[in-house]
Amino acid sequence: MKTRYAATASLGVMAAGFAVTTALADGGGRAVELLQGGFEAGLVGGIADWFAVSALFRHPLGLKIPHTNLLLKNKPKLINALVSSLENELLNKESISARLRKLNLIQSAGRQAVRMLAKRKNREAVLTALQGVVQRLPVEKLSSSLLHGAAGYARGAELQPLAERAAGAVIREGWDEKALDYALDQAIDWISKPSTGKMLGELAQAKLQELQVGGFMGFAVQAFAGFMNEDKMGAMLQHMLLSGVKDLTTPGSRQRDALLLELRSRLIGLAEDGESLGKAKEWAALKLESAEAAEFVSAKAEELRGKLLDWLEEDKRRGGRLVLTAMKAVRDRLSSEPELVRGWEERLSSLLVQAIEGNHYRIGLLVRDNLNKLDDKQLVDMLESKVGSDLQWIRVNGAVCGFLIGLVLTMIGWI
Repeated sequence: MKTRYAATASLGVMAAGFAVTTALADGGGRAVELLQGGFEAGLVGGIADWFAVSALFRHPLGLKIPHTNLLLKNKPKLINALVSSLENELLNKESISARLRKLNLIQSAGRQAVRMLAKRKNREAVLTALQGVVQRLPVEKLSSSLLHGAAGYARGAELQPLAERAAGAVIREGWDEKALDYALDQAIDWISKPSTGKMLGELAQAKLQELQVGGFMGFAVQAFAGFMNEDKMGAMLQHMLLSGVKDLTTPGSRQRDALLLELRSRLIGLAEDGESLGKAKEWAALKLESAEAAEFVSAKAEELRGKLLDWLEEDKRRGGRLVLTAMKAVRDRLSSEPELVRGWEERLSSLLVQAIEGNHYRIGLLVRDNLNKLDDKQLVDMLESKVGSDLQWIRVNGAVCGFLIGLVLTMIGWI
């Protein structure tokens, strides 16, 4: 420690000066006498200040003089005072909380992240870290947990209110009518096909042959079957079906309104059928818990992971520009939504303040534990390394001031 050398040197200078001037005192005249008085007072001041400084940390010269080795004697008081100062003055809860509320943590974090991601190596490091996280994801376990949770939700869900609202929305928005129109359009397309007419003719002819009717009715049926071949019968049935279905597509027709009324009645009845809804819930839960569902979800999750890893690798080859673009978009959004960010800031600050209030006492415990772990020598060395330099200047100042005071006192003695 340079200041300790300087302090020791100042004391040595005073001692040497006093020794020389004492030896020359007989014939040295007033100048030697003046210097002797200065060196004498400087030597006394230097020794006194050396004793005072040393007494703080140890027993001077190893002598157990009263009121020396003050720091070690008062170690418990020192630790208590330091902990009390940290908890109540330097790091009190109020000052930390007030400081946190002024930091604007979210916006500051956004700006800092953008500055950090401006460098390509940082973007690549972020992408590499993300790849590691994605690769280590337990996809099978996550899939199993997801399906198990979904099955539990399906069993416990109240479907009746949901089904009633869904049925009401379908009727209110006219989706039932649109669904009917779609089904009728598909039916018209199917009936209009030549193959459909042929199939209808073959089916009708076969069923006529199967009829077992006697008497005049049997004669009439056989005559009709002989008169109508498959093509004629198919064309007739096709025309009848097509005409009937087209009537159902006409808005306001009696048949259409009756069919819509029946559809809506069945839809409402299904929404109110608790037994059917319960069976539907159990069926859905069993499907979610099946091995097929687990295999399907796991395969899709693996596929998604592969695509995500490929995307990350591709962005890394391009320098991570998408990462920077995404971060800038987040920063711009934060800047454009001050009210939203302020709400987030308040919630985040409240959480941090709660954490500080709940764990503030740990600061004192940590400081106390660390100080108690130090033995006497380590504690003295630590304190001397922090404040010893300034204390050594006391010795230098004592020697110099003593020297000057000695000069003044010698001159006063002359007067």
